[in-house]
Amino acid sequence: MESPPGSPQESPSVADVAAEFLSLIGLKELEWCLFAETLAVLPVGASPRDKAQGQWWMAAQWAPYQREGEPLQSCILVQTRFRGKQDGVPVSSTLKAYVTWQLETLEQEEQECLELRPHPTEKTTHFVSHEHGMTVTRTLQEGEAEPRCHSFSYSRARLRGRLLEGASLLLLRVLARRHTMPPSLVFPAINSEGDLCTFSYSALGIQQQAVGSTETEVFVIKRAVSASGGARTVWHCSFLPSGHLAQLMQIDSPVLMLLQDESILSKSGRFEPQLPFPKEPLDWEEDMELYSYFLDRKEELQLSHAAYLQQHPEVRALLSDFLQALLLQQPHDTISFAAEFFAHQRPIGTPFASTGAASPLPNSPAGHPPANSK
Repeated sequence: MESPPGSPQESPSVADVAAEFLSLIGLKELEWCLFAETLAVLPVGASPRDKAQGQWWMAAQWAPYQREGEPLQSCILVQTRFRGKQDGVPVSSTLKAYVTWQLETLEQEEQECLELRPHPTEKTTHFVSHEHGMTVTRTLQEGEAEPRCHSFSYSRARLRGRLLEGASLLLLRVLARRHTMPPSLVFPAINSEGDLCTFSYSALGIQQQAVGSTETEVFVIKRAVSASGGARTVWHCSFLPSGHLAQLMQIDSPVLMLLQDESILSKSGRFEPQLPFPKEPLDWEEDMELYSYFLDRKEELQLSHAAYLQQHPEVRALLSDFLQALLLQQPHDTISFAAEFFAHQRPIGTPFASTGAASPLPNSPAGHPPANSK
């Protein structure tokens, strides 16, 4: 394990102020920020009605998370996906982050792929938090060559008030919904390369922007990522009142992400719910990125279902009792039988099939009346 790369030194007050600001974000505020959205990727200067050349998608939702040897916990799963072109070459990137409602990152993985034939390049940065701090692993895969890995760690003391990309995207939604923010908001952070840096946010005010053929007001936030050596990346993020993005633009980038679907704007100025997943004219089973997302989502659902069954063992007992009653009586109309069974079900602590107690159904083999009869 190597030492972490060099980084700018923040004064302790920066981390203290950042941690205090994050601690004041309410759970209800975050609940309003859990939704999915899709933006079209267009060249800078293109008309809002021009055909998209790619897509940017983001979703945030509650999800179970568990580390080996630790109890299951509920956190926010933040995911993004980008597809576009760079100098005519297809590029894609994904982000998947598990974040607590205090915006502490438990685990995050960012992946970038440059589909340059015949030697595509794939770069992955994986962050995982643990009791001693956080470990960062960077992996570079070039064509058929062996992947090159580089790992290092940060102590827990250096992570105080520090944001990662997934948490920063959630924070932007919170700030956008508030429509106000301090004049200078700076957080110690870790960038996509795993290096220590700072994220700063400032309001550029209310502006007019086209969404399709409609003009609407947006709240614009400037976000700057400042790394060691003076490197600085600046984004302008335009938000609708609901916290949905209307435009996402990196300064000096040849492309921007733009909301094209004006149908989500209702006449009252509120927003219609969007589909949780973007529509893409693709065969998802043949698309490696979508198929990978499917596998990830499948795993999340399996974990969620397993956690629920673990918390509610009475479910298995209930299903077992029903199945035994069904096989004993073998009714012709199984739907009516199930409705009657669950309508008269005894408390789970005394299931008839497993204890020999009377059946809750009339005309049972034992000849007993329903369990709730007097």
